[in-house]
Amino acid sequence: MAFNSIPISARVSGLFAGHFFGFGLFLPFFPVVLGVSGLTAAEIGFILGAGTIARIAASPALSNLSDRTGQRRLSVLIYSLLGAAFLCGFFLPGGSVMLGIAVIGYMVMNAPIVPLSDAYALDVQRNTGADYARMRLWGSAGFVIANLVGGVLAAEGTSWMLVLAIVSAGVVTGAVAMSLPRQQRDNGAASSPAADAETPFRSIWFWPVVTVLGLFQASHAAFYGFGTLYWQAKAVPDVAIGVLWAVGVVAEIALFSVAGKIAQRFDPPVFLFAAGLAATLRWALFPFADTLPAMAALQLLHGLSFGAAHLGAVAILAKVVPARWAGTGQGFLATSVGIQMAIGLSICGALYDLNHDWPFYLMAVVALVGTLIMMALTPLVRRQMGASD
Repeated sequence: MAFNSIPISARVSGLFAGHFFGFGLFLPFFPVVLGVSGLTAAEIGFILGAGTIARIAASPALSNLSDRTGQRRLSVLIYSLLGAAFLCGFFLPGGSVMLGIAVIGYMVMNAPIVPLSDAYALDVQRNTGADYARMRLWGSAGFVIANLVGGVLAAEGTSWMLVLAIVSAGVVTGAVAMSLPRQQRDNGAASSPAADAETPFRSIWFWPVVTVLGLFQASHAAFYGFGTLYWQAKAVPDVAIGVLWAVGVVAEIALFSVAGKIAQRFDPPVFLFAAGLAATLRWALFPFADTLPAMAALQLLHGLSFGAAHLGAVAILAKVVPARWAGTGQGFLATSVGIQMAIGLSICGALYDLNHDWPFYLMAVVALVGTLIMMALTPLVRRQMGASD
């Protein structure tokens, strides 16, 4: 009864916050944990690389399984608990093999959670009028808080506490998922061949659209992979680097807090145009920012380059993919981002060795190309969105 008295939008916000808190601990700090555990850089790279490949493949497959059963909240519970259980392998004997199983298992089980949470949140928005962006912003807030908490734990050398915190976040995420009401669906209609035929996944137009949607996020590859190293090479203090990262996420949260009102005036492609132009400007100027105020000013563009791109992509898929297959659609988006991000990181790594500035210039070109392609695809996207109304 206590959970039932909490508005559903607040519970979905808690779902995002719980998951991203765990991911905000895992992403930046788990390589450090593995290093403290005695793994070499090559072993860490192999485990995280294998986990990334497995994650890319698992996202649409596990999301689709949840869509077929119609049990998104139960799926989030199961995937969260399985991910936490895998990570408990950190405390078992077995050396690098057991650590590899623990990390890869965790990454695979976590792959569908964001797509399924997005699908559930979009259904809540559709059925209750709640603002998706305001629910999603709590995921960003959870990520920032995790960065701060993880920094303290990492500084104290308590790797086991980091692992326990990530495991606890998985358990909390599952508990919040089960507090949500079960989504309703018409099983008869949903299982019919006609319903399957309505999905856009067999249509040729869907794949270039989902590819370009992923391209906007992949234009951040140079920053995610080498942003901190780049600033360190410019003698930016580590504390200031942490603040710069936080500035970007705060800008993202600020956009999410007002995006609902903006969406009443502009359709999703406009969000992507703004994201692409912001990313082009951000990465083209990135090498020229040699003072902290200039760096912080460019970080404010993260609210558009990432936040607007995410909101635009999610909104487009919410329009063109039937509600029953929303998790699968969001899973394909996650896979598109993952594949292109992996390619971008590989290319940027090679370029960074040649010249530290070149990866960011490349990302500016990628963002500009993505914007131009999106402009060309916008009439098609708007037709498909209109056909679904």
